[in-house]
Amino acid sequence: MCNSAVMSQILNTLYSTRKDSVSILKIPGFNVVIAPLWIYCPRMTNSQTSSRGNLLSDLHIKVPVVTAFFWVIKVLATTVGETFADFLNSNLNLGLTNTSLIITVLTLVALAIQFRSSTYTPWIYWLVVILISVSGTLITDNLTDNFGVPLQNTTIIFAICLALTFLLWHRVEGTLSIHSIRTNRREVFYWLTILFTFALGTAAGDLVNEQFGIGYKLGLLLFGGLIVAIGVAYKFGLNTVLTFWSVYVLTRPLGASLGDLLTQPVTPEEDGAFPGLGYSTNLVNGVFAVIIVVLVGYLSKSKVDQITPEKFEDVLT
Repeated sequence: MCNSAVMSQILNTLYSTRKDSVSILKIPGFNVVIAPLWIYCPRMTNSQTSSRGNLLSDLHIKVPVVTAFFWVIKVLATTVGETFADFLNSNLNLGLTNTSLIITVLTLVALAIQFRSSTYTPWIYWLVVILISVSGTLITDNLTDNFGVPLQNTTIIFAICLALTFLLWHRVEGTLSIHSIRTNRREVFYWLTILFTFALGTAAGDLVNEQFGIGYKLGLLLFGGLIVAIGVAYKFGLNTVLTFWSVYVLTRPLGASLGDLLTQPVTPEEDGAFPGLGYSTNLVNGVFAVIIVVLVGYLSKSKVDQITPEKFEDVLT
């Protein structure tokens, strides 16, 4: 064993060793070379650093960065999804049940493609979002119209389902970060959460409209104002996860209000309906669909919404 004098000599030599020099520690019977760590571990070259970055980036992240593009497409997708469901239900006279079956099959097919994809692919991701938005809406509509469940009850039910999903997600994964969706299990939690946000957004939005009769214009202002308020609260320290999912819920009734305002007749044809701007549903859907396709095409080419460890530290959680 080394005595205290030898240990003291070792420590003194270590602390006095310059970063670019090698010191020789003389101990009776031994000559010990002490050098900085990077003499044994050379600094990485630029190419090595680049390879390391590529390795860290190749984490199979399956969802996009939340940007302005994300929210614009989300609102437009919500509007297109709802009007598409109305088209199948009313214009083609398929009825609520048949429409629900068709959308369910399409959603499962899109989800299968999404899960088989190894990385985030914009057109696949947003196709799933559109179809899940319709599915969430149809779940609420079926409970309300076919089974007579009051909107107050469906709002509470889906709020509880959403809370339980978050609880289970965090308990199993230890994180609720949307930047680290890189396993199938996390992706299941992610899409299940999105389904419940659409169902909750539909129920809560319809409940507010039914209870208070605010109409489409005021609805647009109300839900838009709430989103702005949450954004301000986020600037003052509101939790990131709570901010994202709160806005995600509210963009559903926001998109619905926008769609109804644009497409409903100027003179309401049904009791309890509110006046809109009277634009053709096909025209609105067509314009919104073109905008979505253009934005998704841009994101596919530019890759500005791809998540990498360089952008978000919680990717590796």
